[in-house]
Amino acid sequence: MKVFGKNVFNELKDNVKAIKKVYLANNFNDKEIIDFIKNNKISYSTMDIHKMDGMVEGKHQGIIIVVDDYEYVDYKTMLNDNIVVMLDHLEDPHNFGAIIRTCEAAGIKSIIIPKDRSVSVTSTVMRTSSGALEHVNIAMVNNLVNVIDDFKDNGYFVYAADMDGENYKNVSYADKVLLVIGSEGNGVGRLVKKNCDVILAIPQYGHVNSLNASVAAAILIYGIVNK
Repeated sequence: MKVFGKNVFNELKDNVKAIKKVYLANNFNDKEIIDFIKNNKISYSTMDIHKMDGMVEGKHQGIIIVVDDYEYVDYKTMLNDNIVVMLDHLEDPHNFGAIIRTCEAAGIKSIIIPKDRSVSVTSTVMRTSSGALEHVNIAMVNNLVNVIDDFKDNGYFVYAADMDGENYKNVSYADKVLLVIGSEGNGVGRLVKKNCDVILAIPQYGHVNSLNASVAAAILIYGIVNK
C-alpha cells in the first residue's frame, strides 16, 4: 500500500519495520526526514516529482511511502473493551479516517467494519486518520448481526444511531457498550437496527435534518465516554 506526505511519514517513525520503501522527489529537502531514512537504513530512491504525481492521488509533498497492507484483527480480541464502535457499511474513507481519529482521541481502541459494501483501510483512511490508525485496532467481519449477537452474549448493550431514537443525552449507558454508526446514505441497516438494544438520536434544531456520519459518531462517542 502506498501512503504519502510528511505527516504520514512522521507518524510511521515508531513502526519503521512497516516501511518497505520510500520514494523522494529529486528536490526533496526535509533534512530531518532524509537523515531518519538514512540512519534507519530504510530503502529509498529519488525520482522526478511529476512521475510521483501519477503514483498516488493527492498532495504527496515529494514523499511516497510503501508500507505493508493493513492487518485486521479478530473481533473477539475486542470483547474485553468497555466501548467498541461498529460501522454499518460506511462508504467514505474520509469519514472513516475521521472516526478513527475521534475514537483514538476518546480512548477507544476498537472498530468493527463489514467485509462487503464498506470502506476498508486505504491510504486515504490512513492519511485522514492523522496517525491515529497506529493506535486503533480494526476488525473486518462477514456478518454484523452475528457479531452483535456475540457481543450481547458477552454482556454488551448495543446502541445504534438513528434519527427516530431517544435523545442520547437522556440515556443511562451500560458499562459495556457497542455503538453502531450507519452509512452516509442509508443509516443503520434494518436487520442491524432490529438487533440493537437502544436507538440513539441527536437533537437537531436547524433546517438540515441529518449530520455527517463522522460528526454524529463524534457526538455520540463523547456522550458515552463522558456519561
